[in-house]
Amino acid sequence: MPLMPLLRLLRLSRTRLSRVAAVLAIVLLAGSPAISRQSRPALPKVLILATGGTIAGEQREPGTLGPYEIRKTVNELVDLVPEIQKYAQVETEQFLNVASARITPELWLQLARRINTILADRDDIAGVVVTHGTDRLTETAFFLHLTVRSSKPVVVVGAYRPPTGISPDGPLNLLSAVRVAAAPEARDKGGMIVMDERIISARDAQKLYARNGGFNDDEMGTLGIVAPHGVEFFYSSTRKHTANSDFDVSGIRALPRVDVHYLYAGADPAGRTDARGVVVATTALAPDERTYYDALQKSGTVVATTFPSGAQVITPSSPYTEPQPMIAVKRLLPAHARILLMLALTKTHDSREIQRIFDIY
Repeated sequence: MPLMPLLRLLRLSRTRLSRVAAVLAIVLLAGSPAISRQSRPALPKVLILATGGTIAGEQREPGTLGPYEIRKTVNELVDLVPEIQKYAQVETEQFLNVASARITPELWLQLARRINTILADRDDIAGVVVTHGTDRLTETAFFLHLTVRSSKPVVVVGAYRPPTGISPDGPLNLLSAVRVAAAPEARDKGGMIVMDERIISARDAQKLYARNGGFNDDEMGTLGIVAPHGVEFFYSSTRKHTANSDFDVSGIRALPRVDVHYLYAGADPAGRTDARGVVVATTALAPDERTYYDALQKSGTVVATTFPSGAQVITPSSPYTEPQPMIAVKRLLPAHARILLMLALTKTHDSREIQRIFDIY
């Protein structure tokens, strides 16, 4: 220190010297790494489980609209979004790396068991994000909505364009999903889909088209938004799910087969006759159709009906209830009704009890 400033400092009164020393101590301590770590709350931990899909796509000719292969790892996806570090401590796991059309009910079971194990063993995990292809994303999300037995958020996310393509949407979708999974307000909301900065209940989500805004919820299901200032929730589902679910898949190795009238995860294009349940997507049954399904019920197959749009809200009239009640599916897509019926059949074959399950889920 130069001599003159030092002499001026020595002329200060003892009281003023004490004050200067105190201020210097505070400044030095504030810059200490140990104090800084203590003063800042730790960011929540979020686990990202990757299953593949377009969000993990890689083009042979980057920057084009050309085809791609699903090959990027979960760590590569996270590296594309350094902004995530502001919102969460991220851990990753490569569960799968396939197109979502290859995800079957057997893989649903494995994924649900893995998430349940993680959330049961790791109190420090705030929530889970599952990256997924968009073609079958809603089915996987609804299965997790019914079978993950935790109040912690499970968020499923995908992309319409690969990360190597023009204007990729995956990085922002992934960032939004992590922000939702890390948000304390996301607890008890059940399974969620986060796409295009919207938070949609897994119960009501549907993919309408393959471009931005393609995931929707019809009249119900948008729980909130992911805004620049934070995650905002406006609604929550009143139906049973996740922590309140009765479905325990820990000991289930295969789900009962349930058929519907269009392609879905695990479908057999050749057709099967050994289904234990059938979901009929129709606005009404003609007399000969009702005769056919009545015969199916007599043979022991459980039959449920819903509108193709999933918008049915009425209970079938008396001709549909004899000799065995036909399950009335209310406000549920046929593919989602299939999933709920598969799980219901792991617990009971009584049609009236299955109707009760559909009424509360």
